[in-house]
Order: sequence, then structure tokens, then C-alpha cells
Amino acid sequence: MQNTSTSASVHRSRPAVPHPWPAIAALMIGAFVGMLSETSLNIALPNLMESFRIPAATVQWLVTGYMLVIGIVLPFSSLISKWFTTRQTVIFGLVAFLAGSVVSAMAPTFPVLLTGRLIQGIGTGLILPLMFTVAMLIFPPARLGTVMGMCALVIMFAPAIGPTLTGIILGKLTWHWIFWFFTPFLVVALIFAVGFLKNVGTITHQRPDLASILESIVGFGGLVAGVSLASRYGWLSPVTLIILVVALVALVLYIRRQLGLEHPVLNLRIFSIPAFRYGATLVMLDFAVILSSMYLLPQFLQRGLLLPVAMTGILMLPGGAINALVSAFAGRLYDGFGARMPVRCGFLIALVGTVILLFTGPHTPVALVVAAHIILMIGCPLAMSPAQTYALNSLSGPQSGDGSTIINTMQQIVGAVATAITTSLLAMGEGQAAGVDKAQAFTRGTHYGLIFTLVLILAALAVSLKVRNFSHAEQPEAEQDIQQAPSSHR
Repeated sequence: MQNTSTSASVHRSRPAVPHPWPAIAALMIGAFVGMLSETSLNIALPNLMESFRIPAATVQWLVTGYMLVIGIVLPFSSLISKWFTTRQTVIFGLVAFLAGSVVSAMAPTFPVLLTGRLIQGIGTGLILPLMFTVAMLIFPPARLGTVMGMCALVIMFAPAIGPTLTGIILGKLTWHWIFWFFTPFLVVALIFAVGFLKNVGTITHQRPDLASILESIVGFGGLVAGVSLASRYGWLSPVTLIILVVALVALVLYIRRQLGLEHPVLNLRIFSIPAFRYGATLVMLDFAVILSSMYLLPQFLQRGLLLPVAMTGILMLPGGAINALVSAFAGRLYDGFGARMPVRCGFLIALVGTVILLFTGPHTPVALVVAAHIILMIGCPLAMSPAQTYALNSLSGPQSGDGSTIINTMQQIVGAVATAITTSLLAMGEGQAAGVDKAQAFTRGTHYGLIFTLVLILAALAVSLKVRNFSHAEQPEAEQDIQQAPSSHR
């Protein structure tokens, strides 16, 4: 669910890479495994809760912690590229992900498993932004559409089939094999990286802004940590409130600093461009809808409908396949219809799927749940690509890279926060379902989480009212907004 813009804003000469496809294959495979890992554990959470005897509020750190690390690493991808070559960064990222997978696969305790998971997040955070950057640099303009389309398809397909692959693995093996499953792909990616990948960046040793780094880590990390801890201690507990207040203060300081730096870590000034502001907001809301629903649905099939894990994986496949298919052509709709129609239709369709899921129960026919999942997986990708294209097409020159970095970063942070809030609501619903069996209690918790998903969709529909058909019509206004930014912020 990443940037597919093919902006040719690179003004330096294109580096000579004799074998571009094997070179980009290293990044595609690494990104595929990273995004696969983002949703593959959702279906294994009940097994892990039983194996380690931990509550849902603890086990969900395997999901939110992973996305949190990605979100912390992503903003510094531009700075890292100024200090290390592309080859060094990619190889380090793949090795980190491989090491994290091995640590997780062999983990005897939950803290060790979580440590391996966080190490995986470092690898994904390094590889994801580089895939699109390298593709734009090593392929000629005439072939960029093809390669960028393949990059986008890889990114969309991986999280869609994650629960299915995990379900099949858990049907025959233990949860350890989920992580062993990643290793052969990563070894192949390493071989391609070592053999074919060249440096495509420029080493300038740009001085890092330590204050920005600290504020980013405390702000983004504290926000996710505070929301995650709320599911254990409650939203009004001193621990939760203190962490959230510190995080929000750090984020305010971070935003102010980025607006004042000449070379910010994240160029937040581009939010003054209306099309980017609305498009990026829709992308983040859409991503939050996908992750919150994908977090709930596999668990509901197992703990609400009492289906075996292998069957759960199979039942998740139709929605995953539809997600990939719709993603493959949704981007083209922008060229013919603009952003307004596909975005609004997409969220309306997602609204229908979510409402159907809100009326499910322990005795609901499985076919209806699968149908609701398919409807949801039609709507979300239908809105995603046009919204992202709308946002990025409003930018020009170096702004395009800034916009891509911002969207990629905020997707992970918003996704982690959405997953944490969903977990908290799930636990709240279960706790208020006194006097009923476990399946009915979990169903009520699922409905609480889906109400949050519904609120996200309604918010997205409200924002979509601000969307025009084509964002390039706003370019003169956008450029004027950037030029008129307050001089104190420069």
C-alpha cells in the first residue's frame, strides 16, 4: 500500500545498472516479506496467547510494535541514504529481517519473540522506501509504469494473503514455522542484492538533527505505546495519561521543528497543499480501516465462530485475492474518472461490508462473513490508489519524495494506533459481556472494534467531500501555498 508515483523528478544522470530486474528483485522480495509479516500474525494471535499464557493486550504488541518500529525508521530513510550506500542499506535491512525471523522462530519466551519481531521491523522500515526510489532511478522512463505497477501489486498482495498462508502453516505445524517460512525468501533476496544491486544514491554525510530524531522517537513511539497500554490499564489510568501527554508534547515540538528547519526530516509544509492534505488523510484512514478489520476478522472466525485455524486461513483467501485484483486496476480509474468517484464509491462499499459484519454472531452462516469480507476488500483498495495518486500528483519536484515518505511513515503509525485502539475496544466489549459464553463475549468485543472501523469509514467519507476529480488542477494554488510559507519557518 505504498507510493506508486512515477514522477520523473530525478535531475541527476541515471546510474548504469546492467541487470535492473535482478537488482529490484532483491527489494521486491524484501518488501513482500515485510508486508506479508504485517498481517500474517493476526491469525496466529489466539495460538500465541495460549502458548505463552498472555492476554490479548500483550500479544497485540507483536503487531503494533512491528509497525511502530517501521514508522520510526521510515522518516530517517532519506538521512540514512546520505550516510550509507543503497547496497549497504538494503543488505543490512535484509540481514536484520533474517536475524529477527530466526530469533522469533527460536523464541522460548514472549519477550524474546517480541525482540525478534522488533528487529524485523527495522529491516522492513529500511527496505520499503528504497524499493520505489531505486526503481525510479535504475529503470528508464518508458519502463517505469510496468515496474512501479509490479512494486505496488507486490505490496498489496502480500498483506492480503498473509492470514491464508499462516492458517495453512498452523494447520499442520506450530507457530514457529511462520517465521521459518520467511527465511528462504530473505536468503534469495540477499543473493540478488549481493550479486546485482549497486549504489544509486549520493553520499553527502548530511548532519543529522538529533533533536528531530529524539522528538520523533518519543512522539510516535509514545503515542503507540500509550494507546496500546490503554487496553491493559485503562484510558484514564495515570500510566496511560502520562505517556500520551508526553507523546503529544513531543509531537507538537517535532512538528514545530520540522516547519522551521531548512532541511527537515519530514517536509510537513506540503500539508498546506489542499489536494495532498485530503488525499494523504484518506490514504491513512483507508489503511487504518484495513488493519483494524484484518486484525479482528481472523480472530472472530476462530473465537467467535469456533472454526479451526486452517479453515480460517482458507476462508480469508477470497477476500485477499479480491483485494489484490481490485488493487491491480484501481489506480487506472484515476486517469479516466479522477479521484472523487472511485474514492467515494470505495468507502461506501466498505461501509456496506462493515455494517454486515456488525450484525454477525456465533451462529451466522460462514458464507455471509466471507461475503462481507469480500465486500470490504473491494471497497478499501478501490479508494486507496486513487486517493494516493490524487495526493502525490499535487506535488512537484522534490516534494514528490517528501510526500511519499510522509504517507509511508504515517500509514505505519496510524496503522499501529488503529490496531491498538481496536484491541482496547475488543477487550472492553469482552469485559462487558457478563453471563454469556466465550464465543458470544468475543463476538461482542469484535462488534466494539468494528464500530471503530465504521467511524473511520464515516470520517473518510466526510473528507472525500473535499476531493476534486484531478489534483493537478490545484497545482498553481499549491505552489503558491508553499511559496507563501511563513519566513520564520524556513
